[in-house]
Amino acid sequence: MDWKSRQYCSDLIKLESQSQVHLCGFVDTIRDHGQVLFIHIRDVSGIIQMVFDPEKHPEIYKIAQTLRSEWVISIIGLLQKRSIENVNPNIPTGAYEVEVTELTILSQAKTPPFTITEKELAADESVSKTVDEDLRLSYRYLDLRRPSMQEKLIKRSKIIKTIRDYLETHQFHDVETPMLTKSTPEGARDYLVPSRVHDGKFYALPQSPQLFKQLLMVSGLERYFQIVKCFRDEDLRPNRQPEFTQMDLEASYIDEEFIYNLIEGLIKQLFKIEGQELPDTFPRMSYDEAMNLYGSENPDLRFEMPLVDVTEHLKNCNYKIFNSIANKNGLIKGMLLEGQADALSKNMLQNDLASKVIPSFGGKGMTWIKVVNDEFESNIVQFFTAEELAMLKTSLNAKDGDIMIFIADSNHQLVNDICGQFRVYIAERLGLIDTSKVCPVWITDFPLFEEKDNRLHSIHHPFTRCKGDFPSNASKEELLKLKSLAYDLVINGQEVGGGSLRIFDSSDQQQVFDALGLTQEDINEKFGFFVEALTYGVPPHGGIALGIDRLVGMILNTQSIREVIAFPKNRMAYCPLSKAPSSVDSDQLQDLHIRSLTLISDQT
Repeated sequence: MDWKSRQYCSDLIKLESQSQVHLCGFVDTIRDHGQVLFIHIRDVSGIIQMVFDPEKHPEIYKIAQTLRSEWVISIIGLLQKRSIENVNPNIPTGAYEVEVTELTILSQAKTPPFTITEKELAADESVSKTVDEDLRLSYRYLDLRRPSMQEKLIKRSKIIKTIRDYLETHQFHDVETPMLTKSTPEGARDYLVPSRVHDGKFYALPQSPQLFKQLLMVSGLERYFQIVKCFRDEDLRPNRQPEFTQMDLEASYIDEEFIYNLIEGLIKQLFKIEGQELPDTFPRMSYDEAMNLYGSENPDLRFEMPLVDVTEHLKNCNYKIFNSIANKNGLIKGMLLEGQADALSKNMLQNDLASKVIPSFGGKGMTWIKVVNDEFESNIVQFFTAEELAMLKTSLNAKDGDIMIFIADSNHQLVNDICGQFRVYIAERLGLIDTSKVCPVWITDFPLFEEKDNRLHSIHHPFTRCKGDFPSNASKEELLKLKSLAYDLVINGQEVGGGSLRIFDSSDQQQVFDALGLTQEDINEKFGFFVEALTYGVPPHGGIALGIDRLVGMILNTQSIREVIAFPKNRMAYCPLSKAPSSVDSDQLQDLHIRSLTLISDQT
């Protein structure tokens, strides 16, 4: 067989009828019409119909009768145009077929555990919906044979190439940073790798190339980028994996505007690959504004439904819960469900949303008021004066047929969290989100610190620059009011990337470490090599990282990032295909100076 003569299914439409063609691929579907055998062959470019005629080629026909789905074959034949009534408009090659003159079986296959062909599926069906995901992942090499899955990986490749080309035109240099590095237990848990030659010592797989990319700025490289694997040992969600890919970049002598303009140009170019046009410039919103209006630092702007603070208006109301919360520095927020008075019954509002959904978000309950025929309907409406009800209606801009929803608690953060989650939940449930929209937004002015377990932590990381001067001898309350030069890119309610301008002065870095309560021993142990580098002259610099898996999934409109990763883990961070993680031989553990707690327990 001459492999060099092989062609792809999709290329055949460029050829003249009666051209001799050579194809290799998988048997896709088989239709035996008695006198003539029709079989589709599938390769990475597409599928085309083959015709086996017993009168013209009886020996070939006999061999073809033995073929089964997913066998690997090579054929030589004559390209022919189908008659108009036999054209298949659903595939690009549907106007053509190949009369097979030579057939070679290269490899036989067992019956697959699920259907590979997608030719017979209806428009609203998919293997992804009908086959258990763990079964698909157990046989991922078969799952990836499906044209829809191959299309996703090929488009992912195109997206990544576009990123590389774009950044190289902006003078960025692709530099690799270490995979085996030092553990710095801040944020998510590290994946640790024991050392065989350094007894009792461990490497960590990087959560981010953060310190190394800043060191490249210290080195004077000025503009760095990398498509890099990162690792975080944290709970999984549909848009999260233990190992993930990110586009990481850092640049010197820049400000936030440089990052905004650079990334907006890139994101617009990436979405254009799938025909999506994004605005010339992306809107910006401060962290405080996002939390106040949408209860989330990742607001979904494809629909309205902003939150409204009505606390001050309810301090004198007779509804005891609201009265107590309003007068004890609590928070009461409302949101409007436009035109939903008929869609949501009293039973649904009270026994479903208020009693089940809101508690699942951590809340104690929910209050609702319908506006029907210019009157107010609710089980608590009698506790409000006409003036108070009119005020609530005006504050939320409610009209006839609307529902006003209220969440109240003494904990301001909890109110925002519940409202933010409920806002998205009810919009999805009622179909209020325009899924054809792509709504990016920059979230800016994040707090520099947050308080957890009675001590300060960095919101992003301890190398983020403060907005303005860092105050000397500041109290905890003053430190919690500081803003940072950090920014997140949010698209359709998902954080796609985040970054900041970095601290480049060693004394400023020391102030942040002091605020975080790190001792000099802590600093030297965790960041000693980096702090030393800051004493040798550092250009002002900053950067950002974009989550490639999440971004590709969004561009291709998939339900989960697992659909755009070749070999993902499942929701339990387990690989059904390779069975990782798995036990290892006791000799391997001994080489690594590790004793298994299970073995120790068994011995005792």
